[in-house]
Amino acid sequence: MAAADLPGVLALEQELFPDDAWTPEMFAEEFAQPAESRLYLVAVNDEGTGGPGAGEGRGAVTGYAGMLFPGGRQADVLTIAVAPGHWGRGIGSALLAALVQEAGERGCTEVFLEVREDNPRARGLYLRRGFREIGVRRGYYQPSGVDAIVMRKDLR
Repeated sequence: MAAADLPGVLALEQELFPDDAWTPEMFAEEFAQPAESRLYLVAVNDEGTGGPGAGEGRGAVTGYAGMLFPGGRQADVLTIAVAPGHWGRGIGSALLAALVQEAGERGCTEVFLEVREDNPRARGLYLRRGFREIGVRRGYYQPSGVDAIVMRKDLR
């Protein structure tokens, strides 16, 4: 993900998560972190360049994902999103696979994430990709108060 992708990422963030979207400041803070501790990826429409949310010389943002590497053997998926018009095309799977692969290459042995309890599409993706539900964080998503399902994938 490059700075030029941010307008498209923010538009998609607001569309998909209107109650608890990350702000431009939150993304800026994430980008300010050392590359060793964060990874952000973006998927762009390869059917042409330009359009809403297009980075310079690239197609429009169709998805994005981010991962935290806090040190040690764990990694955390921070965010993953795909534009509704592009659901079912494997973009979310590809983004998740790239994050998990990077975690393995960085020596991580497990990956964690939280997913909204009311998001069966995302939960299904994570289950199909080898994550297992291990707990619940009550009222995790604010201000909506929706519970988060904590999931874990063993990379060993």
